[in-house]
Amino acid sequence: MTLRLCFHPLSSFCQKVLIALYENDTPFQQHIVDLAEESSRAEFLEVWPIGKFPVLRDEAKDRTIPESSIIIEYLAQHYPGRTQLVPADADLAHETRMRDRFYDLYVNVPMQKIVTDRLRPPGRNDPHGVDDAKRLLGTALTIVDDEMSARTWAVGDAFTMADCAAAPALFYANKIMSLAQTHANAAAYLDRLLNRPSYARALDEAQPYLKLFPG
Repeated sequence: MTLRLCFHPLSSFCQKVLIALYENDTPFQQHIVDLAEESSRAEFLEVWPIGKFPVLRDEAKDRTIPESSIIIEYLAQHYPGRTQLVPADADLAHETRMRDRFYDLYVNVPMQKIVTDRLRPPGRNDPHGVDDAKRLLGTALTIVDDEMSARTWAVGDAFTMADCAAAPALFYANKIMSLAQTHANAAAYLDRLLNRPSYARALDEAQPYLKLFPG
């Protein structure tokens, strides 16, 4: 087995990559990283000194690939399967990358800001930053809700890398604010994502850790 993924099941960006791997039944070795455990963190830093996961290690090609979108692009190029995560059509590929970045930067990032602020020690919170994150997340969800009124998946009828990004981002955003109450189309899209076998599998693996989520 040449591929090894350094990740944590609770991480939304790690779930994004797991979805891509499971979509195409790509063989890989799981290496769960516990950043709070000294030896686990030290071992991971030897692989990727930046210390951020996910990171894919391809032993056969002697390549270390960080960052979720880059990992999925790498898999699509070197380990393709039945689900074409990055479309061959240039315009669709551009839209896929755009939607992928949209979910990462405007749904996932503000969601994480809101969540991590809840984990800060008393007196170390950032209420101004959280307010900005809530506004950005609300705007992004409104855009998603409008777009998904006429789409099955993020860029149309085919499941792509953009949906890999959307699934965990919307799942955790829904824990912060109920999508069904304010964004019905986004909620219906999340339901489709939750019923996608690849994400259902990744989420099942995250279940033991979900109690750590400060929702």
